[in-house]
Amino acid sequence: MLEARGLMVFYENMLALNNVSVRCDQHQIVGVFGANSAGKSTLMYTLSGIMEDIRRKEEMAGGERITVLGEVLFMDQDISHLKPSKRARMGIILCPERRRIFVESSVLENLRIGAYLATPAQAKETLDYVFTVFPPLARLKKRTGGFLSGGEQQMLAIGRALMAQPKILLLDEPLLGLSPLMQATLVKAIKEIRGQKRISIMVTEQYARPVLPIVDYAFILENGAAVLEGSREELLDNPDVRSAYFGV
Repeated sequence: MLEARGLMVFYENMLALNNVSVRCDQHQIVGVFGANSAGKSTLMYTLSGIMEDIRRKEEMAGGERITVLGEVLFMDQDISHLKPSKRARMGIILCPERRRIFVESSVLENLRIGAYLATPAQAKETLDYVFTVFPPLARLKKRTGGFLSGGEQQMLAIGRALMAQPKILLLDEPLLGLSPLMQATLVKAIKEIRGQKRISIMVTEQYARPVLPIVDYAFILENGAAVLEGSREELLDNPDVRSAYFGV
């Protein structure tokens, strides 16, 4: 469904992604695990097309030179040079790290902003679904985003991404900074979203253990390179991986 082949991303002379190839097939949950600065966010920006937007803006401003090599394919179509807006219309939706909700807008306004690609019927149906999968948001729909807790903001960020009608949802470190209880709540919701909406999901995390029970396949990034991949069972059978990334 969504595939990267031989991705290489340079910030000036710094190599951020080094010949990375990943794939998320239809209806899969795929994990991408790695430490800070492993290249996880760069990968998500490149898949979603935001990296192309950043690269063009830096080039126009005479700033940092960004080079992107390799291929990104969606439904076997090369989308490597498409703008993020066009990728979003195709169904590739990114829920970015650190949530980035509109803090001065209400929960309901944030969700409606996310529905810019949806028909009125889709927007209504998805809004009802968001309040079903994230019940706290239904009670907080009039609350300003900046007054939500971190977990509530993350629910809102995922809900807003769902409003855009994704075929594949890219979740960049959705559990960052949250309590174990809230992490478990979100992991359960992610699994339900895949099962009920039949959406493919790619999720990055520094610590794999909370997400491990729900992934079908995973990749390990180290220093910008994909050093290991396999099913949940295959990675758990590797003692070095278990110790470094799963805490077991």
